[in-house]
Amino acid sequence: MLKRLTRHGNSLALVIDRPILELLKIDAETPLEISTDGQVLVISPLRDAQHQQKFHKALEKVNKKYRRALKRLAQ
Repeated sequence: MLKRLTRHGNSLALVIDRPILELLKIDAETPLEISTDGQVLVISPLRDAQHQQKFHKALEKVNKKYRRALKRLAQ
């Protein structure tokens, strides 16, 4: 999908299509995190701390259970 920036006062704006917003569960009230590596712009919904903590616990559990298999796959 190609998009162009549009003028919004003295700034530029990126209009995100509704299907993408619905897929990511983003609305006008969702805080967004914007980051870059100097070449790529990444815009992602800011998830609450409880969601992040739940994700990290699940990740630790998977890493502990499948540590050997993951290590072999990495080699």
